[in-house]
Amino acid sequence: MALLVTGGAGYIGSICVEEFLLQGHKVVVIDNLQEGHREAVLPEAVFYEGNFGDLSLLKTIFQKHSIDAVIHFAADTRVESSMTDPGQFFNNNVVNGITLLNAMREADCDRIIFSSSAATFGEPQYIPVDEKHPQMPINPYGESKLMFEKILDWYHSAYGLKFNALRYFNAAGASKRFGDAKRHVTLLIPVIIQVLLAQREKLQIFGNDYATKDGTCIRDYIHVLDLFQAHVQALENLDKHPSGKYNLGNGQGFSNLEVVETVELVTGRKVPYEFAPRRPGDPAVLIASSVLAQQELHWNPKHAKLKDIVASAWEWHRNHPNGYPATVQG
Repeated sequence: MALLVTGGAGYIGSICVEEFLLQGHKVVVIDNLQEGHREAVLPEAVFYEGNFGDLSLLKTIFQKHSIDAVIHFAADTRVESSMTDPGQFFNNNVVNGITLLNAMREADCDRIIFSSSAATFGEPQYIPVDEKHPQMPINPYGESKLMFEKILDWYHSAYGLKFNALRYFNAAGASKRFGDAKRHVTLLIPVIIQVLLAQREKLQIFGNDYATKDGTCIRDYIHVLDLFQAHVQALENLDKHPSGKYNLGNGQGFSNLEVVETVELVTGRKVPYEFAPRRPGDPAVLIASSVLAQQELHWNPKHAKLKDIVASAWEWHRNHPNGYPATVQG
């Protein structure tokens, strides 16, 4: 199958590109390298540097490579930034997304797997969060993801587009070759590791006054290799479930302090940290119910232990303390 992967030079995208290539797919990557790295794209993939909202570039790609399906990772994702610059998030995550869908229609490509987010739910009304939970985002990032989910629904009903929206909870971990080397690292586990590698002075934990067991946020961590497998299962089940939306997590919640303790256990090092004020837009608890994905996609996480997720991230960052080298242009 010929796959177009948007954001394929990023953290999750690069790992999925690697795995899709191993499965024998032809992979074409488009990435503007604002957060991703050219070095994270294997030479077996065809690479285009550019924005997924560039209609002219998209037309070239679809015409030249006869794309069968799109794996859509590319997005602005920093929640805190979305609170201060919502226009950027709506323009990139929604407007550019519509351009992508229209380019697909013109090329008669009718299959897409969309990287959505647990942020579409907002503050949970109950735990674990299943697909029936009301979607009431509390930040523009989550709103932009929800808007695109709704657009996919309309394109499905009007044009016959087949899609699955995969709502990641907290992606974590690494493969042997690729990990989280975003230019603006914000995810908790890689930030902690940066502290241990002396790239940050200390960890800031945002908020210790939440209504949780230790006052810090609780999140559900899912290994990126398990996320990849969900994409494989979604692609295989598009005909049977052509408008599916699925929550992807392990169904277990760990507080920020528990994550710190796990990193200390895995690495044998103490993590210096301090508490800081809450970040706007952060819900207290997010834990997934992935029962629907298990039932319809036959998907089950194989890397469910937080210790194993942390160990894979630690191994990658220890071997790549400076991430990837300077981006090679061209």
